[in-house]
Amino acid sequence: MHKRVFSVLVIDFERSLRDFLKKGLTPFCTMLKLVSNVEEAEELLKHYHFDLLIAEISGQGQQGVEHLNSLLKNTKSKVIFTSNETDVDTVLAALRMGAVEFLQKPFRMEQMLASVQQVTQRIGQKKEDEASFPNNTETIDLTLGGMIGRCEIMKDMCEVIGQIAPTPSSVLLEGESGTGKEMVANTIHLMSGRSGLFVPVHCATISPQLLESELFGHAKGAFTGAHQAREGLFHHAIGGTLFLDEIGEMPLEMQVKLLRFMEEGTIRRVGENQESPVEVRIICATNRTLAEEVKAGNFREDLFFRINVLMIHLPPLRERSEDIPLLAQHFSEELAPKLKRTPLEFSKADLTFFNNYNWPGNVRELKNVVERSMLLNRSLEECYQAGSTIDCLVPPALNARTEELELCEVEKNHILKVLNGVDGNKSAASRLLGIARKTLDRKLKDWNAEL
Repeated sequence: MHKRVFSVLVIDFERSLRDFLKKGLTPFCTMLKLVSNVEEAEELLKHYHFDLLIAEISGQGQQGVEHLNSLLKNTKSKVIFTSNETDVDTVLAALRMGAVEFLQKPFRMEQMLASVQQVTQRIGQKKEDEASFPNNTETIDLTLGGMIGRCEIMKDMCEVIGQIAPTPSSVLLEGESGTGKEMVANTIHLMSGRSGLFVPVHCATISPQLLESELFGHAKGAFTGAHQAREGLFHHAIGGTLFLDEIGEMPLEMQVKLLRFMEEGTIRRVGENQESPVEVRIICATNRTLAEEVKAGNFREDLFFRINVLMIHLPPLRERSEDIPLLAQHFSEELAPKLKRTPLEFSKADLTFFNNYNWPGNVRELKNVVERSMLLNRSLEECYQAGSTIDCLVPPALNARTEELELCEVEKNHILKVLNGVDGNKSAASRLLGIARKTLDRKLKDWNAEL
C-alpha cells in the first residue's frame, strides 16, 4: 500500500467532479475533505489544516471569488485552481490568488496527480515520497468513474483501459447485462482527454424507423412531421465519444450506414445528399457474442471488424466474488444520503449470501438488492429470515438444497420464483432482477419455461 503523505481540501460545486477526485485522491491522502462552496470550506479551515486546496474558480461567481480570495489570504495551504475557462482574466485571477497550478476542465486523473505531485515537492516532501504517486493508472483506474474492484480480472481490465483510453480507436465492450458496460465506456471517455461530450445511445430502445434520424439528423421536410432540420447524435458527439449500447440490436440496414461512417468519417442527414465530416470516437457494447451473430447472419462481418479494433470483456459478478462486499459497501454509502438511511452493516450471513448467489443481474442487481434492503431498513440476513414477506429479495441460494444444485439451476429457480411473485409480469420481473427484458426472454426460451 502506498504511503499517504498530505491533506487535501477540494472546493467544487460539481458533485460528479468531487466524486471523481475523491476516488482518485483518497489512496494518497492522510485526510481528504470535499465541499461544494467557499462557506463550507471556511468552516472546515477553522478546525483543520490542509497542505493543499483544490478549488474551482469559474463556477464561484464574483462574490464567491472574492470570498475565496479572502479565505486564501488566511491560510498557508498551497492551491491548485481548476476552471472551465482559460481566458486571460481567469488565469490572472488565479495567479493573483496564489495558484501554484492551474488545470482546465475536463482533466484526467493522471493530470491532477501530476499537479499534486509537483505541489507536494514544493512544500518540502522528501524524494522517497514520490513513490506515493503511480507512474501508471493501475491504482486510480480501479475507482475512476465508479469502477470498483480489487480482483485480478478487474486490475487487468483497468490496465487495458488505461492503455487504450488516450487513443482514437474504436472499442467493443462485451459482457452480460448489468456488468457496467456504459460505466466503462464513460471511464474510457473521461480518461481520453477528448473535449466533446459522452453521448450514449441505446440501440434497442429506438425503433428502426427513427434510429437513422436520431443518429444522423434530418433535413427539413425529409419525412412527414419533419417541420424543421435537426442535428443528430453524431453531431452532438463531435470531438467526444458516441456510445452505441446493444449494437447487436441494430438493424442490418442501419449497420450499412454506420459502416460508411467508420470507413469514411462522414455522415449524411436523412433527406440530404451532402456528406459532412465529423470527428467522433465510437465505443460499442453488447451482451451478445458478436462473432456468433456474424456467423448467424445477424451482424455484418465488415462492420464487426471495424468496431472490434479493441475488445474488452467485462466479467460477470459471479467471477468477481471478492469484489462483491466492496461493491455492496460502496452502493450502501452512495445510496444512504439519497434514501435518507444509514449505510448497511454486513453480517457473516450477508457475506455468505453474497458468495453463494449466482447474481444473474450482475452489478445492477447487486445495487438493487442493497437499495431494497435499505428501504426496508433490514440487513440482508433479516430479509432472508423474514421469508415470503420480502421473498423477491432473497434467492434460494441459502436454501439447504442449494449445495445439490448447479449454479444455473439456482439462477433458474430464482428467476422463475420472482416471475411467479409478480404474476408473470416480465417487465416487473426484469426490473426486480436488474436485467434487461430481452435477457429475461432469452433465458425463458432456453429453459422452455411457460408462464
